[in-house]
Amino acid sequence: MKKTLLVLSIFFFLTLFAKAQDFTYGTFTQEDMSMKKYDKDTSAHAVVLLEYGRSQIQPIDDENIDLVYEYHVKIKIFDKGGYGQGNIEIPYYSEDGSTYEHVQDIKGITTYQDENGYIKTAQLDPKKVYNQIDSKHWSRLKFAMPGIHDGCIIEYSYRLTSPWFEDFHSWEFQSDIPKVYSEYDVHIPAYWNYNVSKIGPLALSKNVGVAESDCFEFHGAKSGCSHYTYGMKDIPAFVVEDDMTSSKNYVSVINFELSDYYSLTTSANIKVAKDWKDVDYELKHAEYFGTQLRRTGLLKDKITPVIAGETDDLEKAKSIYNYIQKSIKWNEMRGMGSPDGIRKAFNEHTGDVADINLALTTGLNAAGLNADAVLLSTRQNGLINRLYPVITGFDYVVCQLTIGDKTYLLDATDPIMPFGMLPLRCINDQGRVMSLDKPSYWIDMSTPQKRNSTYQFNLTLQPDGKIKGTMTHYSIGYEAYLKRQEIKKFNSVDEYVEDINSKSTKFRILKSNITGIDSLDQPISETYEIEIKEFKSLDHDRLAFDPYIINRLVINPYKLADRNYPVDIGMPSTVRYTLTMHLPDGYTIENAPKNANLGLPLSGGSFITHYQQDDNGSGFTFAHVIQLNKSVYQPNEYPYLKEFYNQVILSEKDELIFKKK
Repeated sequence: MKKTLLVLSIFFFLTLFAKAQDFTYGTFTQEDMSMKKYDKDTSAHAVVLLEYGRSQIQPIDDENIDLVYEYHVKIKIFDKGGYGQGNIEIPYYSEDGSTYEHVQDIKGITTYQDENGYIKTAQLDPKKVYNQIDSKHWSRLKFAMPGIHDGCIIEYSYRLTSPWFEDFHSWEFQSDIPKVYSEYDVHIPAYWNYNVSKIGPLALSKNVGVAESDCFEFHGAKSGCSHYTYGMKDIPAFVVEDDMTSSKNYVSVINFELSDYYSLTTSANIKVAKDWKDVDYELKHAEYFGTQLRRTGLLKDKITPVIAGETDDLEKAKSIYNYIQKSIKWNEMRGMGSPDGIRKAFNEHTGDVADINLALTTGLNAAGLNADAVLLSTRQNGLINRLYPVITGFDYVVCQLTIGDKTYLLDATDPIMPFGMLPLRCINDQGRVMSLDKPSYWIDMSTPQKRNSTYQFNLTLQPDGKIKGTMTHYSIGYEAYLKRQEIKKFNSVDEYVEDINSKSTKFRILKSNITGIDSLDQPISETYEIEIKEFKSLDHDRLAFDPYIINRLVINPYKLADRNYPVDIGMPSTVRYTLTMHLPDGYTIENAPKNANLGLPLSGGSFITHYQQDDNGSGFTFAHVIQLNKSVYQPNEYPYLKEFYNQVILSEKDELIFKKK
């Protein structure tokens, strides 16, 4: 799905006036209490009846101006599947236990019918609101709503005050349950200007802006305000399905980004939103970024012996890449800058992603190669808003190397990641190339990598009813990287094989041979001698055989009636499955499967099966290929992709019948 972006100016006011207001706390209707299901989504376990939020900038006392956010919601819970809606968490910014944001005025009430049909209420006990410190910067308040029953209504509200005007509270209209109505009320004094963007496909049912005069005063300074009200009704739940990037890319939401503000203490106009030339300058001169990229002297001393004797630039690059992979272990922390410097990362042999990949970039440049750092946002973190440069939107950095007319994207955080390949987390829209000697620019975060998997079975039906033969699995490209990850989880290759054996319900491994594990640029080959106890004997006229010995597809990964966000598998993939079966004398195939050739629109992929019987009728070869040619399928392609997998599943249900002649 192409993200829709609506940019609104804080200086533009609609002439329509509509006063937004909160709903009365602790009230309900008989219709609410008697509701057994939500008619617009009968599968929902709960539904938001009303949701209201308000954000405003206002003086708190004689010294402080805060951003005040108020939240109030009423939720109908139908059954146990919705009980989780009563577990509330309110995150807030804190540091070293000293709160920088304050959560106050928490109230909660549950209304329900007891077994005799009487209406009862349960009030939230303030003593049962707990604080949890998550990190140096973040904490959360947690509480469970009391008196949860099937059919109950829970309601809670709170107020959060913050000194951080840059973090004006966004508003998510969509969540994991449907909503009848949601409204957000915003008051912004004229001293602050925000860029406002709407993300997601759902249309607003209310979008009202008015000017208010003399609504703000602080130490004699007065101004008018911009008053916006955003509302949406009949909001469907956002359903997370396989093969998607962060849900924040597609959930309908209103975001605010501070553009500039007038300082009431210095009388200066402060620009917050930057141009890329401002970002470039800041990063090039930042100790955590540009300074580290200039440390070629440090890296030259380290890599000179690594590339000694190398004359080919590509081989030099691979040697440096391998050296960085082995020298600094990734601590699983993401970020776009090296907080303590790459020297410390080398000394301690551990660091975050920026320590590693800035060191890689610097090392390549120290060797006389052409490398730049690339800032990106991982799939988990979401898409970057490219309209307004915001450094904090990035959470990762990789390296771009150019040799001649060829470009390589490199990430050295994983010692088993091949040169020129990126982990799936990095393949997300576009990244920003940050060069020390030229302006930054966007590139697509894509590489030529593919996932290819080939299974080959050569089996013989024995006179005692057992099936014996070989199973060979070739993992190629990114599939080989994933296979190495899987094998490395075990203490030995033998443990890995034993794990396969213990989990298999169809075959038993007699012998195994695995090659290519340590050759990162090569496929992995797994060859197994297997035995399948399919039939107790051959003393039957007809024997049913399932040709899909491994990885049979039984559940369609795509189940939604409609999907308004893309199917993003990250890279093209191919799975090939070939079965060669030898039958004993006197047996033939009763129901030869029909050959299939199904294609996706716009050359998006294909599903092919091919059956061929031996000339003497003593066996057959059956081939089955699922090929997806694209990394991303748009929402209008979703019905075809869904039906594509329906046909694959239908085809894989077929059994072969071995029949006595």
